[in-house]
Amino acid sequence: MGTTVEWYDFYIYSTASALVLGKVFFGGGGDTTGALEAFGSLWLGFLARPVGGIVFGHLGDRIGRKKTLVTTLLMMGIATTLIGLLPGYDEVGVAAPIALVLLRMVQGIAVGGEWGGAVLIASEHAPKEKALSFGAFAQQGSPAGSILATGMFALLTQLPDDDFDAWGWRVPFLFSAVMVVIGLVVRLKVEESPEFVRLRDEKRVAKVPLRELITGHPGSLALGVLASSIGIAATYFITTFVLSWSTDSLGMERSTMLNVLLVYSVLQFITQPFGVVLAARFGPRRTVAALLGLNFLLVPVMYACVSTTQPVVVGLGISLLGITGAMNYAILAGLLAAAFPISVRYTGISLSYQLCSALIGGTAPLVGEWLLHSTGGSIVPVVIYQMVLVAVSLVCSLALLGRSRTA
Repeated sequence: MGTTVEWYDFYIYSTASALVLGKVFFGGGGDTTGALEAFGSLWLGFLARPVGGIVFGHLGDRIGRKKTLVTTLLMMGIATTLIGLLPGYDEVGVAAPIALVLLRMVQGIAVGGEWGGAVLIASEHAPKEKALSFGAFAQQGSPAGSILATGMFALLTQLPDDDFDAWGWRVPFLFSAVMVVIGLVVRLKVEESPEFVRLRDEKRVAKVPLRELITGHPGSLALGVLASSIGIAATYFITTFVLSWSTDSLGMERSTMLNVLLVYSVLQFITQPFGVVLAARFGPRRTVAALLGLNFLLVPVMYACVSTTQPVVVGLGISLLGITGAMNYAILAGLLAAAFPISVRYTGISLSYQLCSALIGGTAPLVGEWLLHSTGGSIVPVVIYQMVLVAVSLVCSLALLGRSRTA
């Protein structure tokens, strides 16, 4: 429940940046300039995520997982609701994009501390043989949040364009206030991680987790960052870059594409856990190799399908690629958690995931948009870039499994 709320808040900004934020908050530029500025503000949220990973990783490794999760949920909900209340560029000029960027960075700090804590509060309650599947269950918040975010925008794009641009896009942000209350009710009842309680009782809590991580486990940290590449970037290629490309360059209707993405999000939610089922049956190493190898081959297939602009074909291409990536994403949480000792685990998995988000995942729509327009509208460089990220993830995931207790 908690991760669903957090990811809903984070994803509605991604969707809004592809559809409307460039027009509302970055006045004075053309469509391309507005899109690049909106995607730039999207990336700043990712840039703030390592800060959240460091701050809340330190607190999570020092005082516990539960308190940090309550704090991050409140931060995210307040920032998201305030975005829905912001005046646009036409009303307050340059103050509008400045306020938007600041609130987006608060979102980034919040989700930077959220993900690691949510994975650990789940996996550290698990029996040892179930840690991978418990961590994967926490990952379900991502597609669940995506379903809610995409569904809200799919509904609201039925409004006339002028109404949607004037006020309709604000509704998903304001609805966050309701979501946060539900998430807090659930999260306040969660017990602290038994593994952390044992560590605290034995007085083995790290004094400065970040220092111990960097000095004691630099290789695992570097591999964790790179292993996460496509697991994080894929979502933003599909839900943000492809949404913008298909509606702006290819001329698809916004509502049609949002419905396609909504169907994909539901399929992701249903199929994602099967990644862990396969890992339990065939082993994490062979499962990761098979899923990412297939994902590599399907990248050009997806873009070819989207270029047809036929909704069924578009949906098929996105689903084939997205489902293989989603099943690998289910394994990623447990893979990272197993790479670090408990004394620095919150900081280790948070920093791995969030540094990747800032450097690779969050830049995916921005780099994609830049490659598209700097090459006269050719999609080929974007395809190549995404395939490179898949290959990097494959190599580094296998290397990380070689040194962890998951393999």
